[in-house]
Amino acid sequence: MTMLTTSEIVCGLAHYSCCGCLGSRFEWRVSNYKFNIWFVVNHSSSYLIGGVLGNVLIWNSSKMDTARRTGGIKYECLLFDIDDTLYPLSLGLNLFCRKNIEEYMLEQLHIEERKVPKMCLDLYREYGTTMAGLKVLGYEFDNDEYHTYAHGRLPYQKLKPDPVLRTLLLSMPQRKIIFTNADHAHAVKVLNRLGLEDCFEGIICFETLNPPKQIDCIDVPNNNQLLTDLTESGCFNSHSRILCKPSVEAFEAAIRIANVDPKKTIFFDDSVRNVASAKIAGLHTVLVGHSDLVPGADYVLNSIHNIKEALPEIWDMREGNQKQQIQPPAVETMVLA
Repeated sequence: MTMLTTSEIVCGLAHYSCCGCLGSRFEWRVSNYKFNIWFVVNHSSSYLIGGVLGNVLIWNSSKMDTARRTGGIKYECLLFDIDDTLYPLSLGLNLFCRKNIEEYMLEQLHIEERKVPKMCLDLYREYGTTMAGLKVLGYEFDNDEYHTYAHGRLPYQKLKPDPVLRTLLLSMPQRKIIFTNADHAHAVKVLNRLGLEDCFEGIICFETLNPPKQIDCIDVPNNNQLLTDLTESGCFNSHSRILCKPSVEAFEAAIRIANVDPKKTIFFDDSVRNVASAKIAGLHTVLVGHSDLVPGADYVLNSIHNIKEALPEIWDMREGNQKQQIQPPAVETMVLA
């Protein structure tokens, strides 16, 4: 990984703040490397705020921009999981992913073959991801290598552009942010295949909550309370356990990174336990891909395409008391290639 020096980052931010590009996304080329950079301005100073996005540790977040764009709307931000949420579980990518992880455990970690399937599932259930569980057990491996093995060989061709979902997302006035346990490369591939790459403000992913240890040492002003809180919480400490959903700490970190009010934020996910933890963290919650309401879920959608029928208040510019709506089972919308 190519790293920028502190002076390069600070100078770059200062340059773009003078150019009037505050709160914007821009491309920065250093030594022929292309970086996607996000930044935020707090009063007159620039600070590094979030996790790794591509190769650089910066996050874009502005509550002032949100207030201007959403006006009096009662929800300011929508957080979306990706896998089996933005596309249906029936595509089976999760099964391919599990197979790849089991092969990694067998071939790279040399775990006894008869133990692998049960161990893979048990660790997933206990720690949120199999990867997190393997780390807790003391297995040492490169995170990027693991993700390449687990996701790099997935049949992404199964994912097709979804113009229906794209239209829905673009019509929503709120900030929209991805929050996934997956690595950044996988998230980008999925969004590109679905034709949703420009529908979201940013991506909170594995690298955001678990950055490389080189990032921990970047010297930046320490008077930014957000950065201080994140450091003290441990979510930027690469020497700690892996931080991921369904940990409530992961949701609290995501809330602070995105700089959102959980009382005005809706979280969409296909996982019952993720939704339950999100509720504990103070978020409004939507369980996707299910028909029955479960504890912790405020809404349930059979398909992500049913958002407008179940939550018309996303488009309602009036502040008002939340009225719970339960989406009845619906026929899954098929998107043709």
